[in-house]
Amino acid sequence: MKLLITDTFPTIAVRTTHGDVTLPTDYAGHWFVFFSHPGDFTPVCTTEFVGFQARASRFAALDTKLIGLSVDDLDQHHAWIEWIQQQLHVGVEFPVIDDSDRAVSLALGMLRPDQAQSVTARSVVVVDGHGVVRTILEYPKELGRNMDEIVRIVEGLQLVDATHLMPPANWPHNEIMGDQLLVPPSMQLTDEDVADQHVTAVSEWFRYRPNPTAVHHV
Repeated sequence: MKLLITDTFPTIAVRTTHGDVTLPTDYAGHWFVFFSHPGDFTPVCTTEFVGFQARASRFAALDTKLIGLSVDDLDQHHAWIEWIQQQLHVGVEFPVIDDSDRAVSLALGMLRPDQAQSVTARSVVVVDGHGVVRTILEYPKELGRNMDEIVRIVEGLQLVDATHLMPPANWPHNEIMGDQLLVPPSMQLTDEDVADQHVTAVSEWFRYRPNPTAVHHV
């Protein structure tokens, strides 16, 4: 099954470096970022583990859990994590799934059943507190992921849920409106609403306003 945005993340029992976990059940009520890797002791993936860990506090502030996957076993995972600690002085604190049989990658559509190599198992899936898939990103093996963008995605989607407004391109540093938010064309506003909410109306369908939650962006 190929996951799509708005799908409910399927119930999967996995073995991790932190013990057994059932997704998404064990994370119910929390957002989580699920990210997969084609193998342990690979240079790009190692930098990504460090990158995710460096932003762990930012994800925690968004009530968002991190959980990784690699198509190796738990012994390899623990050895890799130990190497990162010893050589790069970073303690990886999030769980990493054992997918040595590739069952999870195949079940989630990250690998084709006929694929000999695991090179396509480089996905990011953002799941909300209701277990709904909100974003899917896929990367080639040669290019490291941008962790700040993944933080931005979670923060932006949570803002959408809280305000029903829409973050624009490059938010919170949009070329037109800075950190302001777009008003959906379907949202009806009176003249009083426009004034009270400081709405800028370029047209009836292109409108934006300050962020009502006044989130501080790093």
